[in-house]
Amino acid sequence: MDYILVILGVVLLLFGGDWLVKASVDIAIRAKISLLVVGMTVVSFATSAPELLVSLKAAIDGHVDISFGNVIGSNIANIALILGLTAMVFPMKVSERTIRIDWAIMFLVTLLLFGFLWNGMLSFWEALVLFILLVLYNLFQIRSSRQSQKDVEVPSTKLLKLWKMLLFLAGGIAGLRFGSDFLVEGAVNIARDWGVSERVVGLTVVSIGTSLPELAASLIASFKGEQDLSLGNLIGSNIFNILAVLGITGLIVDLPVQSEALMRFDFPWLIGISFLLLPLMLFFKRAVITRWQGFLVFAMYTLYFLGVIGVY
Repeated sequence: MDYILVILGVVLLLFGGDWLVKASVDIAIRAKISLLVVGMTVVSFATSAPELLVSLKAAIDGHVDISFGNVIGSNIANIALILGLTAMVFPMKVSERTIRIDWAIMFLVTLLLFGFLWNGMLSFWEALVLFILLVLYNLFQIRSSRQSQKDVEVPSTKLLKLWKMLLFLAGGIAGLRFGSDFLVEGAVNIARDWGVSERVVGLTVVSIGTSLPELAASLIASFKGEQDLSLGNLIGSNIFNILAVLGITGLIVDLPVQSEALMRFDFPWLIGISFLLLPLMLFFKRAVITRWQGFLVFAMYTLYFLGVIGVY
């Protein structure tokens, strides 16, 4: 039954997140918000909703290791598992902006979170700093994008019918609400049945489940020949996971680090894999992550996964 809860939770989160994105974009357009602002803010928040709801639900219920495991595990999965799988199918182009700005921001906020958690707690004030950085990051993204492209408005003909928008909105909220409940409940019960820590389940079952939308989005972007968009989405997701998911969750409930392994094992892996991404993007100055490089980071994720479940 617990496995069914996990599967049902992931499915509800997938559909709920997709429906919420559609409804949110439609509402934003009805409010005369530009396509640029919609993409940089509304869609980014909506796509981070599954991780946010799962982490918040877990933290409120006292399962903080699942909250941290969800974010840390998802970030490792994004730049090792998902990037690796995507690059093995389609070599990924890398833009100069991704190297100079997006990667740098991702790496710096990762180090900042590590520093905040060094004393064993993400406090309210530290969470507030993350949230303020989230706001500044969005403002920076909007400003820089306006300098590089026109602020295009979406024609009203692309609006959903009102009843369909309301249906997507209600379905998205319900899917995220019940999906997070089912996933957390099933994950906690599985941890007890397997005799493993909630950290392990958070880093594996929960984080991979909440990262499935990113995997689908990256593969679809690569199929369409938008490989740089695919890489940018993964790096952006890592930034939002730290600043939005942990920032907002930490403003609502205290987040103590319950497992030393998060700091001794998982965070060093996250920092190491995040740093490794830079030389991969700069390899021979080709600005392409090749198939063998994709295999390399996928192999690293495999080693990390085996370490989490205690194989070595």
